Amino acid sequence: MTQNVVDKEMSWFLAQLKPNSAQIAKRNLERQGFKTFLPLEETTQQRSGRFVTARRPLFPGYIFVAFNAVQGCWRAINSTQGITRLVSFGRAPAPVPGGLVDGLKARCDCMGKLVAASVLATGDAVTFTKGPFSDFVGEVEKIDADRRVWVLMDLMGAQTRVKAEEAQLRAV
Repeated sequence: MTQNVVDKEMSWFLAQLKPNSAQIAKRNLERQGFKTFLPLEETTQQRSGRFVTARRPLFPGYIFVAFNAVQGCWRAINSTQGITRLVSFGRAPAPVPGGLVDGLKARCDCMGKLVAASVLATGDAVTFTKGPFSDFVGEVEKIDADRRVWVLMDLMGAQTRVKAEEAQLRAV
């Protein structure tokens, strides 16, 4: 069989991960010949008084796995190190709706990091994903020609205007 025929018979499924085992599970699944997809996003968190930027899974606790369900080789996934179980309804694993993984892959770079879609407009509600205002919510006031975004935020009871890069924001 050619690779294209094999790919058409394969479907994407969701596997539940053990805590903090995303990279272990990914490595072990790929060693067994399964295709995997683990979309990542950059987040900023405050730790010990410092802001730390790290890549985290977009869907914490889950990884996408592609295989041919008809061949029945999926049972090996449940015993893979780092995997708790395949998400299933009944006895067989449930496939992810068609096009979902392809859509996510189209929005990711070659390293699997989610690239922000540049669809921000004046008046949109946004949340900061990086920097000292991480997880704060604001409203887009203006977008400059150089793609700098001015965001209105409510800080300590007053409207404050903050300048940010588009990559630091995510639409709510």
